[in-house]
Amino acid sequence: MTRVATEVREAVQRVFREESGKAVATLIRQLGDFDRAEEAVAEAFLVACERWPVDGVPPRPGAWITTTARNKAIDRLRRERGFAERQPALALLEAERQEAEEETHTIGDDRLRLIFTCCHPALSLEARVALTLRALGGLTTPEIAHAFLVPEATMAQRLVRAKRKIRDAGIPYRVPPDHLLPERLGAVLAVLYLVFNEGYSASAGDDLVRRELSGEAIRLCRLLAALMPDEPEALGLLALLLLQDSRRQTRTGPDGDLVLLEDQDRTRWDHEEIGEGVRLLDRAMRMGPPGPYRLQACVAALHATAPAADATDWRRIAALYERLGALLPSPVVALNHAVAVAMADGPMCGLALVEELAAGGELEDYHLLHATRADLLRRLGRLEAAGAAYRRALDLATNPVEQRYLRRRIAEVAIS
Repeated sequence: MTRVATEVREAVQRVFREESGKAVATLIRQLGDFDRAEEAVAEAFLVACERWPVDGVPPRPGAWITTTARNKAIDRLRRERGFAERQPALALLEAERQEAEEETHTIGDDRLRLIFTCCHPALSLEARVALTLRALGGLTTPEIAHAFLVPEATMAQRLVRAKRKIRDAGIPYRVPPDHLLPERLGAVLAVLYLVFNEGYSASAGDDLVRRELSGEAIRLCRLLAALMPDEPEALGLLALLLLQDSRRQTRTGPDGDLVLLEDQDRTRWDHEEIGEGVRLLDRAMRMGPPGPYRLQACVAALHATAPAADATDWRRIAALYERLGALLPSPVVALNHAVAVAMADGPMCGLALVEELAAGGELEDYHLLHATRADLLRRLGRLEAAGAAYRRALDLATNPVEQRYLRRRIAEVAIS
């Protein structure tokens, strides 16, 4: 493969990661159909693979993709049977194409509209979140299945059913009126949280961080907080995302390898983001008893404001996770609580909680359970058992950066 071809391929991949969600959201608004929008955008990227090596990458590749996808959708609508039924969608597409050929034509914020469409109460909560991750974040079905800790086939079926229900029920593509916003807020917050998490710790790909996803989640969360300024959990989520994102630059070293929180250079954290996150959290905490996002933001703030790793208030963090677990029972929350207990009271105390979780079986396929267990065993000097747990974590990990870290740990305990 020539250097030019390689550069074009990388450009197509980058544009897909950064722009496909926006293009799909715009086409869904115009077509009112998830599958047609995804197909049109996919066709546009195929055309890009053919043309860009010859014509070069356009100055505004995202707009090029959206325009090409719109044209593909128009061509397909004209070819299909039932032309009269498709006239409204075709007329809208034609009008937007004539308005300005190279514009994205976003009315308002298409991706925020898409979130509220996907989060209609007629859908189950899991279906709302999964569908939005697929359409908005451009996440693959395996990535979404990983986020939900379910098999890929199960998630694929949920996505198909959710799209069909939106189509058959005629659910409108719009931000609902103010009095209906609260009933969708929980699902919308969950979507933004999971989009950010996939960007912050990617389940696949060569990099640990997918900045376009985490950045998009923060942008949309800002819009949501402005739309619903009196909702403390919306503010709490924005605070949480900013506090987490402040550490992004230090999570991998110059060689791309994982750097644990305790080893990160805190002088390189984004202190402007930390300051904004703390201020937002203070404002949100004054609005009443905290919900799950404000509690998690409190944990993130304790990490972000500790001057050094050994100055972290782990006992308070453990108490916050215990409170979170009572409010929102979850094996992942219980695992985080176990880690905090291990840091506050010693690895033996934390390991007892982790072993109890492992015996329950809910996190058997979650690599961080086994990595946590391995680390506690290593700290206790039980190196053979630690090596076995690290190997199990490696079998389950899907990100190459995490895989390299686990291989290093396996080598370390074998040498010791």
